[in-house]
Amino acid sequence: MINPLNFALSVNQQCELLGLARSSYYYEPQPESEYNLELMQLIDEQYIRRPFYGSRRMRDWLRGQGHQICRDRIRRLMRLMGIEAIYPKPQLSIKGKEHRIYPYLLRDLKIDHADQVWAADITYIRLRRGFAYLVAIMDWYSRYVVSWELSLTLETDFCVSALYHALTGRAPKIFNTDQGSQFTSEVFTDRLKEVGIQISMDGRGRTFDNIMIERLWRSVKYEEVYLKDYEDFIDARKGLSAYFLFYNNERPHQALGSRPPVEVYAGKRSIVSIA
Repeated sequence: MINPLNFALSVNQQCELLGLARSSYYYEPQPESEYNLELMQLIDEQYIRRPFYGSRRMRDWLRGQGHQICRDRIRRLMRLMGIEAIYPKPQLSIKGKEHRIYPYLLRDLKIDHADQVWAADITYIRLRRGFAYLVAIMDWYSRYVVSWELSLTLETDFCVSALYHALTGRAPKIFNTDQGSQFTSEVFTDRLKEVGIQISMDGRGRTFDNIMIERLWRSVKYEEVYLKDYEDFIDARKGLSAYFLFYNNERPHQALGSRPPVEVYAGKRSIVSIA
């Protein structure tokens, strides 16, 4: 879909029009073996069911499924997927030692209106012959997905792109993330500070600091990803685009009085605080 010989539009401009991170266009992945991809699919599904499984428990479970593999292999694959047991909290990137870490601001905070708190996180998305990474920015009160991006790499730019899209015409008072290097990078935090947003970051080992977006990932995986078996990156992007339209505008939530997120985010009726 991108033509590098197009003299009217640069590759960067074409990527922006497609909503594609530039790094995803230039990235040349080193494919994992078919067997490793099979293992990663099994790990992904079991992790959604049992997020407290570390590499040792995951190895034992896989051996119970007939896969005689060592823990080092499982540890490497889980690191590649960006997941670890909930002690400490699952995260998709390692904290950058040179990056500033901000305090957690949501403790005992009553969250009672839209655009009060937004949260962002990253999750692994399997493809038929590979994998990608999904970042989503969600309004905590309404569960409305304000913005999302898909990338073949864990570089910072796809998270920054999602942030810029989210901040088009609206902004929260507080923005909460984990301590991953994508979210602690200056290019990400500087943008938040430019528009006067307070930055909040989950504490190390605090499993439920960002629980709302963790629930979103469970819905995305069970209701979309596992059902579709995406052929490739483009197929995944089309499927996720359709799903998030459904999620925001049609999917009822019990905690929202069986209303879809868009009704609550638009402020048509008030609901009980989800804090």
